[in-house]
Order: sequence, then C-alpha cells, then structure tokens
Amino acid sequence: MADISLGTSATAAPVRSASSRLLFIDNIRWSMIILVLSMHACDTYSPFGNWYYVDRKATGFGTALVFGVYQSFLQAFFMAALFFIAGHFAAASFDRKGIAPFVRDRVLRLGLPTLLYMLVIGPLTQYFLSWTWGSGGFGHQWLRHLGDGEWLSETGPMWFCAALLVFSILYGLLRLAGWREPRVDLGDDRPSRLRLAGFIAAMAALTFLVRIRLDEGASVLNVHPGDFPQYVLMFAAGTLGYRGNWLVGIPERFCVRAGRLMLAASVPLIGALILFGGGLSGDTQLYSGGFNWVSAGKCLWEALVCVGMGLLMLAIYRGHFDGQGVVARFLSDNAFGVYLIHPPVLIACAILLHPLAWPALAKAALLTCLAATGSFAASALILRKSPLRALL
Repeated sequence: MADISLGTSATAAPVRSASSRLLFIDNIRWSMIILVLSMHACDTYSPFGNWYYVDRKATGFGTALVFGVYQSFLQAFFMAALFFIAGHFAAASFDRKGIAPFVRDRVLRLGLPTLLYMLVIGPLTQYFLSWTWGSGGFGHQWLRHLGDGEWLSETGPMWFCAALLVFSILYGLLRLAGWREPRVDLGDDRPSRLRLAGFIAAMAALTFLVRIRLDEGASVLNVHPGDFPQYVLMFAAGTLGYRGNWLVGIPERFCVRAGRLMLAASVPLIGALILFGGGLSGDTQLYSGGFNWVSAGKCLWEALVCVGMGLLMLAIYRGHFDGQGVVARFLSDNAFGVYLIHPPVLIACAILLHPLAWPALAKAALLTCLAATGSFAASALILRKSPLRALL
C-alpha cells in the first residue's frame, strides 16, 4: 500500500529502509476488506442498511439489536481506517513522485477500476443478479444507464476509490501550492492525550453539524455526506502520521491504554443511546441525524470507536501480525481484487442460500464465509490473471 490503501503493498515509513514493507498494514488492509464483505452480508438479512439484493424476513428484537450494534460498530471505524492508511501513503507518494506522476498514478489505480465497476461489473450485477434494472434486455438498459447519467451514482463499493481519488488530487494541489503538513508527534504524554481528545471532539462535532442538514443515510452520487467529516479527518490524520512516523513510532503502551479508554467510554454511551434514544421501541430515526442529543451522542460514540479501534489495531497488528506466511500473503495480494469483485459473488451466494431456513444471523455469517471464499478465488483465478493485474 505504498501509494493507495487498497491497490499496492505497504512500503517504508520514514525510518525504515526503502525496501522494507509494513506487513502489518497489509494485514490490516485485508482484514478490513473481509469486514466489508461481512457488512454487506449483514445488509442482505438485517433490517438496517442498503444493498443491491436483500432477503429480509421479520426478526425479533434481539436479532435486530445484534445487527444494529454490529453494523454500527463496523461503520464507525473500518472505512476510516482505510482512509487513514491512504493518507499516510499519499504523503509518502507525493514526496517521491511530485504532482504529475502522483496524480497519474492515482487516476490509473483508483479511477480506472472505479470506471470498470460503474460501466461493467455494477451493471451486470444489477441486471442479472439483483434484478433492479427492469426489462428490455441488458443492452437497452445499459444504454439508458449511460444516457440518463445514472452511472455517475452507481459506484457501488467503489465509492471509496472515487472519494479517495478526489482526496488525493486535492491533497496534490495543496502540496503543489506550497503547503506541507507539519510534523506532529504522538507519544505517551499529556500533549498527545490532549491532541487525541481534540481530534475526537472535532470529528464528533463536524459529523453532528453535517447531519443536522443531511442525515446519515442521505446519498449524493452514492456517497454519504454524513460520514465524510470522519473520512476527511482520518485522511488528513494519515498525512500528519506520515510526517510524525506514527505507524511505527507511537508507543504500544500509549496505543493500548488510549484505545481501551476510548472503547470503554463508548460502551455506556451506546447503552444510553439504545435505552433512551429509541432503540428499545424500534424508533431509530433520531440516530441518523437532526438537531437532537441522540444524533450528537451517536456522533461522539462513532468518533470514540473510530480512534479507539484505530489505536488498538495499530498496537495489535504491529506487535503480533507484522509478518506474512503463504495464506496472509495470498489474502494481501488479492485484497483489492476482492473489494472490486465481491458484490456479484456475494449476491450469487445469497441467492443460492435463499431456500436455507436458518436464523438471519447464522445466514449472514455463512454468507460472509462463502462470499469471501468465492471472491478471493475469483480474484486469484480471474482478475490477477487478466490485464487488470497491473492495477490490483
């Protein structure tokens, strides 16, 4: 992941040699992408979330609660972690390449796979698997897809790459104008703790302000503005982290203590939101936005989970998963391919599982396993043996 968070392998932080690789970052990357599959599997059966194909039946309160907490927990940190990593390696890449090669590389590695999904993979998925394109034949619907501009909002999960392309270009333009992020050190001291507290407060406040006007579920060209303060801040933090050598320089003790404290603080907060914010009655409208304490509390909870999980993952993966055997290397090599190809694979598996009379939670777990197996196989056997290999 020297250049982007999904498409290439992690390379050196400033203190390491140019040939060294941050294997723990590669391992975080494929772990987060498996969680993406898990989220979309939950979207298939859960009463919450949006996905191409859903197979939802009435669920009890307990099942809905587990789905709601799990999906909210994932949403609070897993994509933000990828934006942070992307910001870190964007700063490194610009330092090495300069503006023109930097932008060209981003367009090739982010823009082209996104267009492939929007013009080919997404349309095939919608017409032949999720059946959301109507009648008249694929060719007729595909031309309508192009003519009415619908394709601009059909990035699917590749919205991440489209957003990252925009972030990267804007970052490149700032650097071209002469701006350079300052060096910010993080360690086990009071100034560092204050910086983290201020960052969490800023993330919560900005997210809350955006969601006053645009609720969490609002979509603009298939991206959710209600989540973007978190993503922008995490990308920016990644660039600062490169200057401060955070990935390898933050003390493990600080990561563990701060991460545990933030997650511990998030537990009574989510409990209060469920008990007094409408969760017990099933009225979840206030969670998604508006000028109310429930939305403000949820924004704070998300910020705590986002930063807390980020610090704990850094400590755990850096300390225990900074290496790769055959399996981990395979998962890392195919992570971006899986991200690109998993929607049709997951939907096909969900259709096959439709007759299975299992509880929704069990089916979501089974679907995650099947979709992950099928997606990694499709990436290894098809995508990485095609001309797309250079972009994956």
